[in-house]
Amino acid sequence: MANKHGGRRMLMAFRLIAALAGAAAATTESVAASAGKSEPGNLAEFRLIADGIPEAIGGATGNAERGRALILGREAANCVLCHAVPEPGLRFSGNLGPPLGGVARTFSVAQLRLRVVDNMRVKPATIMPSYYRIEGFDQVAGAYRGKPILDAEQIEDIVAYLATLR
Repeated sequence: MANKHGGRRMLMAFRLIAALAGAAAATTESVAASAGKSEPGNLAEFRLIADGIPEAIGGATGNAERGRALILGREAANCVLCHAVPEPGLRFSGNLGPPLGGVARTFSVAQLRLRVVDNMRVKPATIMPSYYRIEGFDQVAGAYRGKPILDAEQIEDIVAYLATLR
C-alpha cells in the first residue's frame, strides 16, 4: 500500500524527469569546451574510459559537504525526489531510483561520476536525468536547453559526497 503522498510524488518525479531528460543517448567519447567551471552551453572536457570517467571534470575539486547539500536540496539536482538517502532527519525521499546508501561500495569514483554526468550512457532506458550533457535530447524544458543541469564543480561535489556513502 502506497502512502498518501506516493502518487503525487511519483507524478512530480516523472514531470521533473520529462523536463530534464531527453530520449536519446549520447555516443561520443568526450565532450569538449572550456576548462574549469562550465558556463551555460559550455562543457569542460572529460574522457570516458570503460564504464567511468576517471578524472575530475575540468580539474574541479569536489567538496562532499557541498555535494551533500546538492543531493538533499530540492533545487538543481533534486536527487531525493527519486533516491533514498541515508540522512537522519530527512523526512521524504524517493523510491523510483536505487537507494544511495552504500553506493560507494558498489561503484568506483569513476563509475559514480559517469552515472551523475550521463547515466544514459550506462542505461539507455533510465529515467535519471543526464546532469552534464546538452546534446541528443528532445522535449527539453526551455530553462535547460543548451546548458547542463549542473556545472563541473557541482558534479564533482556530488561525486565527492557519493564516495562517502559506504
